[in-house]
Parts: sequence; C-alpha cells; structure tokens
Amino acid sequence: MTRPAEHLALLRFALKWLVLATVVGVLAGSASALFLWALDAATNYREAHRHIVWGLPLAGFVVGWIYLKVGHGVDAGNNLLIDEIHDPKNTVPLRMAPLILVSTVVSHLFGASVGREGTAVQMGGSLADQLTHALKLDRDSRRIVLMAGIAAGFASVFGTPLAGAIFALEVLAIGRMRYDALWACTVAAVIGDQTTLLWGIQHTTYAAGTIPPLTAWSLGAAAVAGVVFGLVGRLFAQGTHSASSAMKQRIAYAPLRPFVGGIVIAAALWFLDAWRYAGLGISVMVEAFAQPLPATDFLGKMVLTIASLGSGFKGGEVTPLFYIGATLGNALAPLLQLPFPMLAALGFVGVFAGAANTPLACTLMAMELFGGGIGVHALVACVMSYLVSGHTGIYKAQRVVQAKH
Repeated sequence: MTRPAEHLALLRFALKWLVLATVVGVLAGSASALFLWALDAATNYREAHRHIVWGLPLAGFVVGWIYLKVGHGVDAGNNLLIDEIHDPKNTVPLRMAPLILVSTVVSHLFGASVGREGTAVQMGGSLADQLTHALKLDRDSRRIVLMAGIAAGFASVFGTPLAGAIFALEVLAIGRMRYDALWACTVAAVIGDQTTLLWGIQHTTYAAGTIPPLTAWSLGAAAVAGVVFGLVGRLFAQGTHSASSAMKQRIAYAPLRPFVGGIVIAAALWFLDAWRYAGLGISVMVEAFAQPLPATDFLGKMVLTIASLGSGFKGGEVTPLFYIGATLGNALAPLLQLPFPMLAALGFVGVFAGAANTPLACTLMAMELFGGGIGVHALVACVMSYLVSGHTGIYKAQRVVQAKH
C-alpha cells in the first residue's frame, strides 16, 4: 500500500518538474522559433544569390576563429551536453546558445551541407542549464533539467514532441534509458513544440501516401531496407568522425579547417552543379515523397555533409540524415516493390535510427510525421537499422551500457 508521505513526495516531484520543464520548454521553443526563422531567411537568400557560396571559405574561417577565441568549453556541442548528464561538472556556458545559432545560420547562408538539430539541442541544453545556478539544483536535478532541454530543443525544431521526449532519454546510452526524467522530458517537449508553433513557425509536411497492409512481404522488405539504412548510417557516422580526425591531424590551426573545406565545398556546388545538396535540402526531401529521384542523391548528400561537418562547419547531422534516408528509400522502392513514398518515409527515420542509436524515438517520429499506420513498418526498419549499425554513432559521448547483441 502506498503511504500518504509517498503520495506527497510524488506530488511535489510532479509539480516541481511541471514548473521547471515548462520554463525550459518556453526558452527552448522560443530559441528554436528564432533559429528556424533565421534559417529560412538565410536559405531563401542563398537560393536567390548563389554566388554567395564563394564566401563560404571566409565565413568558415571567421566562425572558426570566433570559436577559437571565445568558444572554449562549448565547441564539443551535443557531446558536451551528454557528458555533463553522465558526469555533471560545470554549468554549460550560456554563450553556447548564441554561438551555435549564429554559426549554423552562417553555414546555411553560404551553402554548407549541415543540419539544425544540433543547434536546437545545444540551445535548449545551454538555456536549461542556466536554471542550475539560479535555483541551486543538485546533481540529479541538473541531469534531468539538461535532458529536458535536449527534449525541448529536438521537439521544437522538428515538431515532434513524442520523439523529442524519448530521444532525450534514449540518446545518452546504448542499452539504458533514464525513466526518472520521463515526466520532465515529456512536459518540456510538448511545451517547446507548442511554443514554437505559437511564434508562428510552421514545419514542413511530408506525404507518405497510402501505407500497404501488414504482410510477410511488406515486413520483410522493411527489414531488408532497415539493414541498408543501418549500414549507411554507420558509414555516415564513421565517415564524419574520420574526416574530422584527418582535418585535425593535417591542419593544426582550427580556423583554417573550414576555410580549406569551404573552398572544396564551394567548388563542388558551383562547378558540379550540386546545389541540391546544399543546406538542409528540404525541397529534395519533399520530392522524394512525390516522385522517383536519381539513385545517387543520397550519396551526394552524404559526401557533402561529411565534408562540411568534418571540416568544422557548425550545424547538425540529423536533417542531412533525413535527406540521405529519404532519397535512399526512394531509390530502394522499385527493388523492394513497395511504394516509394512509404520507403522514403522509412528511410527518413531509419538512417537516423542507426546513426544515432535511437530506434524508439525514430519510430515515434515516423508516426508523428507520417501517421500511425506506418508504425509497425517503421519499428521493424528502425530496429534493424539500429542492430546493424554497430556501437559507434554520430555522438561520441554516447555510452554503451549493454551491447546490442
């Protein structure tokens, strides 16, 4: 039997995190709204003035120099937040939020192939962690407030509160989830998403079409596709880490890395007519749900994103992974004899599931974005991707608590 004292303790816990997570959600959602507005403006300007791409090397150098001078302690990005949750030490500096916001917008303005989730998560985490000092939170409470910041940032930038809440629990470690933060992450994710919407920001919608009924063939095809998604996600993660290591070994002065990388990326965009791989690539992702695309689209995006992130441009990995997955799924559809909008949807979440080791969050994301009918197929594809992607992902700070198999 539950004692009255326990009921009171549970009530205090629920009320405490309702208030704190609401504050975190409002802060993260407002930051994401500003970021998404600026990102849209930067993308529109770049598309209207494509010659600006030749400023990418200089832009990369300036951002690299700024991080060298004032970005010490925050340049680890998402990995810093994960490390602080595992082993709390110092409050995440508030300067992380404006630095990552401005540097990501600059990356997109000049044509680098980067994402946006890293920016939203870092803004959410750094803003949330300011409550630690202000309210003198203990270590366990600080862990939860950081996780709530991650949940709010992820949910608000993609419009997926269910996925955002579970992502914050799942991304920290392979084989373990922290359920003591579930309530806080849920509240923060919902409030963050709603705050962004209240600021007038609208998210892109994708039409996955009619989902075929569950059959042995459709489930088997989803599993096969999941294997391919996982291998590609693994290749992306390893390629990004290898490119970053190689650049650091060959170019000791940090600002020169994005300068050199910017020259290569700008030349590829201009002379190879690779504009469809610049920035987020939202328009191409929408196309992947509407018509067959060149089978090499996923590879072009992967190469340009690895070059961008590996040379030091700021942003995120997730939206490029959505692009890679959607176009890969589009290419696999004729081979697996399933509708290409459905395979694009499975790839959209499947490659990310393998690269980030977050199959549950990605399954929920599929249901939020494409409807509940895709849930079982998405679960099969995401779990298979997770299993074959190995124990290395896009987040180096992610720990292995229990092996996958």
